[in-house]
Amino acid sequence: MDNVPAVVAELADQPTGHRVLVVDDDRTVSEVVCTYLRAAGFLVEQAFDGVAAVDAAARLRPDLVVLDRMLPELDGLEACRIIRGSFGIAVIMLTALGDADDRIDGLEAGADDYVAKPFSPRELVLRAQSVLRRHTGEASDSPIVVGDFSVDTAGRTIKHRSTVLTLTLREFDLLAFLVTHPHQVFSRDELLSSVWGWEFGDLSTVTVHVRRLREKIEADPAHPRLLSTVWGLGYRFDLPERAAHE
Repeated sequence: MDNVPAVVAELADQPTGHRVLVVDDDRTVSEVVCTYLRAAGFLVEQAFDGVAAVDAAARLRPDLVVLDRMLPELDGLEACRIIRGSFGIAVIMLTALGDADDRIDGLEAGADDYVAKPFSPRELVLRAQSVLRRHTGEASDSPIVVGDFSVDTAGRTIKHRSTVLTLTLREFDLLAFLVTHPHQVFSRDELLSSVWGWEFGDLSTVTVHVRRLREKIEADPAHPRLLSTVWGLGYRFDLPERAAHE
């Protein structure tokens, strides 16, 4: 533990100013995570059960919550739903349950990223930086209008016609990317790289997010006309006028 700051010194040139809430009932794991995050320049708070996590999120309004799935008092998945739904705070879930179904459950609860135990604390720091960079990165001042969609990167909102869509951090990133690259086919690997910033990862992450976006933008999610699957290749966003003629 004494060498932790040296190990992650290259990850932080100066304090980030970002506040992270770490929630894990295993205090040893919590302390390791907190130590690495502090060494990387984050302001760190702790909670040790699901109810305390929701209370702390409401009171502190952190930029990010690192949330264990298996928590006492209130399950991590339910805590994630409340934190995302009520406060719009980015969430990275930690779990000892690492199969695909468990990862999908976490993503469907609104998590922006998912890290399975055992994990590298250095990787977790990099994931946290990636999530926050996308949430607070540079954005254009003027909305980008593509068909019936208006993408406001500064305000991190997307309108479909006159309706502001309710999107998680990653849903916004993915839809904004696809909308601003209409009629282009992207594989899941390409989307992981371009949207998540990952060179490798679980491809089901993309699949889950595409399904959730369809539920929010398609008249009939089972028969998508805007966000299409190009079998064997990937996904494509079609402008409404093009979709209407296919």
